[in-house]
Amino acid sequence: MRQTIWILWPALLLSLSFSISNATKYEPNWKSLDSRPLPEWYDDAKIGIFIHFGVYSVPSFKSEWFWQYWKSENPVHQDVRDFMKQNYPPGFTYQDFAKDLRLEFFNATEWIEIFQGAGAKYAVLTSKHHEGFTLWPSPYSYSWNSVDVGPGRDIVGEFSSAVKKSNSMHLGLYHSFFEWFNPLFHLDSKNNFTTRYFFKGTEELYELVSQYKPDLIWSDGDPAPPEYWKSQEFLAWLYNESPVKDTVVVNDRWGFDTSCKHGGFLNCADRFTPGAKFARKWENAMTLDTHSWGYRRNAKLQDYYSSKDLLRQLADTVSKGGNLLVDVGPTKEGTIPLIMQDRLQAMGKWLNVNGEAIYKTTTWRHFNDSTQHEAYYTASKANPGTLYCIFLQWPTDDLIVLSRPEPTLATKIYLLGFPDGPLEWNNKRESENSNDSEDSENSNNSHEENGYLKIHLPSMGKMQHVQYAWALKLTKIK
Repeated sequence: MRQTIWILWPALLLSLSFSISNATKYEPNWKSLDSRPLPEWYDDAKIGIFIHFGVYSVPSFKSEWFWQYWKSENPVHQDVRDFMKQNYPPGFTYQDFAKDLRLEFFNATEWIEIFQGAGAKYAVLTSKHHEGFTLWPSPYSYSWNSVDVGPGRDIVGEFSSAVKKSNSMHLGLYHSFFEWFNPLFHLDSKNNFTTRYFFKGTEELYELVSQYKPDLIWSDGDPAPPEYWKSQEFLAWLYNESPVKDTVVVNDRWGFDTSCKHGGFLNCADRFTPGAKFARKWENAMTLDTHSWGYRRNAKLQDYYSSKDLLRQLADTVSKGGNLLVDVGPTKEGTIPLIMQDRLQAMGKWLNVNGEAIYKTTTWRHFNDSTQHEAYYTASKANPGTLYCIFLQWPTDDLIVLSRPEPTLATKIYLLGFPDGPLEWNNKRESENSNDSEDSENSNNSHEENGYLKIHLPSMGKMQHVQYAWALKLTKIK
């Protein structure tokens, strides 16, 4: 027996060596890096949660750019300077806010339960924003991190553990390469980035990946060229050698002129919503508070997305091939504001009924309908010919008219959440139900001529358990 194993062992080693040598090795250049296939989990997930959380959560005024606005001389931000004069003594510094980031009610597990209830499949925490304060004990950010000052806790560590224990979500970490007021970064900028005294921005990324093993890295590095950040070298290491090389996805903000061009999925701009389907995978990172990514104590009710508007964003984004990354801004106590929880809960309740029209879907040949401006299409990956139509306006006569789908003799149409079987439909303007086989052929010919599909919905009273938007499932579509 031992001899047999010994004979097979060299062959096994040879096979293993051959497999490794033939594995794709990505080079530190955009042509090679951009050729890497996007791990499938990301496209299937469709929905993530963005969490903007830092020292700016203490003043929680105007936006997460509070420090930059305070020090700006732009008259547009005079309200921030007035806020400081009226509420804080002379000599008060931004660093003085950090001690009040106590997070006494922060519970990462409770956050993840809220995000799971919203139907999210990944969550992206701001490990460091442009203020430079790290939410983990980075040796590159001595005395300006969440362990040395403020809560005295490794927030990234607690959050990462909670995500991974959920067994249903993927961990994402946002990281800002640059820091607004770091003198070393300003020195390099003054030298036109020919020097590299501020190397910590990149080193922190290696540290985050090695220590916390995120499945998604949301980078922010626009104020300097990618060569300065050594972005290509980092991504080559990430794809070839890192502990997450097979699962990790990244965005497109890796330095000057990389946004909407290079990386994994494309983000292009904050709140990016293209007018048509996009050739590459993209993401709509948007905020529940329409004016800020971080929490604002002075926000007004009308500043927040309504539940219906959030579902409209979801349907529009997914129909065009994007993922929706919904931002929340926790308070300095570590809680997620109730109005944000309410919006997330409404989305999750809707997805409990209509999730199959969102998750693991792909784009169809049309993303919306010419007769219904509030109707959006997605298609099943697993079942070719199965189409979903998400509509946001219930017709007063319970009859919805669509121009895009082409039914076949075998087509059946269902309303997700309605238990009483397939709906009646016809595809000519005054014809009989096309589920009647004797008229199906004539009905199909009429459809080609007229281009309309009429679907008879149940009375809205039978769908009171679904609010804001509804989803049709159409099978055996051409």
